[in-house]
Amino acid sequence: MTTLLQMVVHASLAAWLALPVALLVLAGWCIRLAAPERQQRCWRIGQILMAGSFLASALIGGLLVADAAGVATGLPEAAAPLGLYPDGLAVWMALLISFLGGVLLRFADGYLQGDEGRARFLPWCLVVLASVMLLVFTHHLLVMLVAWVGVSLALHHLLTLYPERVEAQRAAWQKFAVSRLGDLALLAAVLLIYHHYGSFELPVLLAAAEASTGEGWALPAASVALALAALCKCAQLPLHGWLMKVMEAPTPVSALLHAGVINLGGFIWLRLYPLFDGLTPGHLLLIAIGGTTAIVAVLTMLTQASVKHALAWSTCAQMGFMLFEIGLGAYTLALVHLLAHSLYKAHSFLASGRTVRAARCSRLTPAPSRERLLMAGLAGGTAAGVLLAWPELVSHNPVLGALLVLAVGGALLGMPAGLGLRQRLALAAMALALVPLYALLHALVSPALPLAAEPLSPASALLGAAMLMALVGLALAVTLRPHHPAVVRWRIHFRQGLYAHLPLERSIDHLMCQRLPATRRVDTVTVRGEWS
Repeated sequence: MTTLLQMVVHASLAAWLALPVALLVLAGWCIRLAAPERQQRCWRIGQILMAGSFLASALIGGLLVADAAGVATGLPEAAAPLGLYPDGLAVWMALLISFLGGVLLRFADGYLQGDEGRARFLPWCLVVLASVMLLVFTHHLLVMLVAWVGVSLALHHLLTLYPERVEAQRAAWQKFAVSRLGDLALLAAVLLIYHHYGSFELPVLLAAAEASTGEGWALPAASVALALAALCKCAQLPLHGWLMKVMEAPTPVSALLHAGVINLGGFIWLRLYPLFDGLTPGHLLLIAIGGTTAIVAVLTMLTQASVKHALAWSTCAQMGFMLFEIGLGAYTLALVHLLAHSLYKAHSFLASGRTVRAARCSRLTPAPSRERLLMAGLAGGTAAGVLLAWPELVSHNPVLGALLVLAVGGALLGMPAGLGLRQRLALAAMALALVPLYALLHALVSPALPLAAEPLSPASALLGAAMLMALVGLALAVTLRPHHPAVVRWRIHFRQGLYAHLPLERSIDHLMCQRLPATRRVDTVTVRGEWS
């Protein structure tokens, strides 16, 4: 290995090691500064650090590609003494965090001008970013656990940025209680993994997992604990109530939560799934609860009048789909979903004003149901034929293939009336383009994840198929018969997410002994209109 290559390797790893520390130091420094011009300098330094993190992560990604091509970079050997784990997953996550962190700081710098919470926002935002980076970079499970807790505690200070807002405080404390449940679950998972393998270091654990059969009780129990931790972090039913109530925080806080922090439940599974031997009870738990959450949240999202509440339910649904995919063993799809959702949701929150203006535009009249079903059926059948001829695209997973076919068909169910043949064919071509697009993203992202035993079993396949059938049936009823009396009647209950949040919410309020207003009575007045 040449001297220049050694310098590049050590410089990039040093940048990774120094970035979380620099962000924490900057957070402590800006708390002590009272002068506005000095605080403004901290905002600029934070953005520079995010740009430096992006460049360092891209450089490490290039070194990994060179290492895979046969060039001996010595990157893994140099990273081990520093406690870093520079693999493909860490690089993709680091690029995402750096990009979103830089955009978020730049947006918040202008958005919070003149706001009384501006001085408190920056240090805690920097602590969140530093903790997420530490969680992604480290190779030690205990450090990962500390960073996981640090993210939650720092985010709590952002959610309580306005102490005078009682409902915001109440929601933040509900989130605080759910997060502590997730912390305890992750601690249990880490200790159970250590009990089985005898180490906290990820390289040692991965090597031991390859040589082990996975027998014993500790790993199945660890999978359940890890699933509970992910469900808490990703705001899944019935632990989701706080996510709908923290909308009083500033828009940059909402973007940070929905585009970054809430995805960490999926990341922790993508990091640790190689330690488990195929299907585990944790996988089944993710399929059952993630799938149920996706169904309820999608239908609830369609009933919301508030843009930010619709986006919150959308996040809940997308996290359910991501955990559902992990439970089915579609790890590459879950990583693509995580990355795409983060970018999409950050843009949605930061551009929510344009979303409101777009919602005021007159809606197109949908085509007759028969025409939409015909087009959706033809496109879905074509996609199914492609997947039958190319099953490697979905890892020979029939449930995953069905999910991709439904995505293609569902894209055409909103086809407007009055389109000519050429326009209909163009819409069908765009829907079918989802298949090669997924193939491209799969080829790009899959090298970042290690190969694992296929966890799909008859039980998981049956459970996953039942979830998809329920989603398709309900979605078709809502899309094709929005004014049916049964649909209108159930619309009232879906507006409140089927009230699944109330038992836990009331229990947390009672345990926290908060002197806050009781949960408001649900308004049961029927509102006319479609599910949108």
